[in-house]
Amino acid sequence: MKKLANFITKIIDFFYLPFSKLLPEQLFRYAACGGGNMLLDWVLYFLIYNFVIGHELIRFSIFNHPMAITPHIATLCIVFPITLFTGFWLNKYVTFTQSTLHGFRQLLRYILIVALNLAINYFGLKLCVEYWGWYPTPSKMFITIITIFISFFGQKYYSFRK
Repeated sequence: MKKLANFITKIIDFFYLPFSKLLPEQLFRYAACGGGNMLLDWVLYFLIYNFVIGHELIRFSIFNHPMAITPHIATLCIVFPITLFTGFWLNKYVTFTQSTLHGFRQLLRYILIVALNLAINYFGLKLCVEYWGWYPTPSKMFITIITIFISFFGQKYYSFRK
């Protein structure tokens, strides 16, 4: 896995040169890794929402109590764990490599920041899709832009601090 991380880092650093006077290296790596993970998130969200879930309510029961999840929230629940772990891996091994915190502690802290972002995503999707009538995929993109800032500062100063 370290070889893959080194390979990704070399690719990102190759593209960093023109931006070296504008951005610190760590911020550029964060943007590249976060951008790649965000793109993965958006593509998975679009594909699963449109071709797996199929715009249908997900109906199920728990202890004989019928329940339903809206398709945009069900898609979020499927995509979230995938991008949680790809994001953690990229942050740990490419972006915030100087952190001296133990890996498990980093993961727990990372999950806390991501949980905050998940709550923002959940309530943001509810607001955008169910109250404002926006399409789910652009709503997800809009909310992601908001959570980028929360995530960077949370990861830098809490999850992966030195």
